[in-house]
Amino acid sequence: MDTQLQPDRIIIFDTTLRDGEQSPGATLNVDEKLAIARQLARLGVDVIEAGFPYSSPGDFEAVQKIAQTVGIPDGPIICGLARANRPDIKAAAEAVKPAAHHRIHTFIATSDIHLEYKLRKTRAEVKAIAADMVAYAKSFVDDVEFSPEDAVRSDPDFLYEVLEQAISAGATTINIPDTVGYTTPTEFGALIRGIKENVPNIDQAIISVHGHNDLGLAVANFLEAVKNGARQLECTINGIGERAGNAALEELVMALHVRRQYFNPFLGRPVESEKPLTKIDTRQLYKTSRLVSTLTGMLVQPNKAIVGANAFAHESGIHQDGVLKNKLTYEIMDAQSIGLTDNQIVLGKLSGRNAFRTRLKELGFDLTDQDLNKAFVRFKELADKKKEITDWDLEAIVHDETQQAPDLFRLERVQVSCGDHACPTATVTLRTPDGQERTDAAIGTGPVDAIYKAINRVVTVPNELIEFSVQSVTAGIDAIGEVTIRLRNGDRIFSGHSANTDIVVASAQAYVNALNRLFSALQQQEPISAQKSEISVEPVKVSEATPVQS
Repeated sequence: MDTQLQPDRIIIFDTTLRDGEQSPGATLNVDEKLAIARQLARLGVDVIEAGFPYSSPGDFEAVQKIAQTVGIPDGPIICGLARANRPDIKAAAEAVKPAAHHRIHTFIATSDIHLEYKLRKTRAEVKAIAADMVAYAKSFVDDVEFSPEDAVRSDPDFLYEVLEQAISAGATTINIPDTVGYTTPTEFGALIRGIKENVPNIDQAIISVHGHNDLGLAVANFLEAVKNGARQLECTINGIGERAGNAALEELVMALHVRRQYFNPFLGRPVESEKPLTKIDTRQLYKTSRLVSTLTGMLVQPNKAIVGANAFAHESGIHQDGVLKNKLTYEIMDAQSIGLTDNQIVLGKLSGRNAFRTRLKELGFDLTDQDLNKAFVRFKELADKKKEITDWDLEAIVHDETQQAPDLFRLERVQVSCGDHACPTATVTLRTPDGQERTDAAIGTGPVDAIYKAINRVVTVPNELIEFSVQSVTAGIDAIGEVTIRLRNGDRIFSGHSANTDIVVASAQAYVNALNRLFSALQQQEPISAQKSEISVEPVKVSEATPVQS
């Protein structure tokens, strides 16, 4: 892949696996990160920021595996984040080394508030560190990105000096972060324009932007930045990330797609040009959104732009009448353009394994024989319960069977008794990691509460349930219900997900999945949430020989 920008194209830099994973409760294991990275490659992102290699052995392993398997010659650039210090940069270089195209992204704060209270360094010291560490990163890779953290709140003249030094030291991309989500579109556009006008060597680097959504302005800020010269957008699937999240990839991509005639002149194109502004395969957007939502346990709100359940739904009679006559009356984009199908029935209980495999491939799933067998068994079970099996049902089955937690505790049986004049009671049987079956029962305020109390009597790991949500995959009384839960153990949050036509069973399985993640983490004794880091960490003073560690 050519790392240099085509002048009339926007680079999409996805940081779902780095900044996105910093959402509370969104911790992913190595296999889950790999699954998302593969889908991001199918989506067509230009750069995958795969993680922060120095932050933990787990993150180092994930970045390295993604570099090995996804960083193929015609694949995306694989990027590792590093603070502006030698151990971080060395770890990032080692982690991304297997990729055909690799990048180190290093950063240091430049705002006076960060310099005074966090770094406790002078402007001269920060400017020297930035130049030295970019040069050090350049000794490992040709493609180096530099970020002045909290650029939006930095003194512009000092920011220009730091950027000039970083480019002179070898930075090929200059990223301008709105670290705290403070700016507005007009201000951000002016900042990008000021950088283009006042950094003498800016033509030697690509201007990138990174921003948080604390005021709900991240996407608007990015689009204004594009109009003023930014050519790389750092974003996440579903907009997940620290606090209120990041700029949402699907919103940015579809805004540039639907309104390309408006943006064409800013990229030096004829107004009427139909050439896409990004390399993204928009038909993969919905599937990518669903995968990230499932694996992180973070549900997409129904009214979320582009990928929300209501994004293409019309309830108003006037709207329905208009759409029936011509979709353009109330729809500015085609649902199929983001990968939504017509929900057509394609398989039934008489369908064979080959037809099942073929349909899954058409939907973009390429399963191993083992995963296919597991999914096929679930499909047959569902076919006995539902006459109409949709693509959405198939997606739910595949995600439920192939993207689960370590199978330490296994739900064997669950039975509940409840009613308006009954005491909700649940009996559960679990297979424990040592192969034994244990059965216990409990009462609760409702059937799900009773199930969870019974499970906790078997799996004696302290935890606090902090979120429980149920949503229907399709319409109808026989619809599959998806249950997502999140629970807390100390300062760590773990998610669980399951889908079933019986929401009681799905609730039990989702809870067991979360407990398996928790139990597995306790066995490994790997600090999870404590190792997460945003672009807001003080560079540490460590020796050159310091190993990659947590």
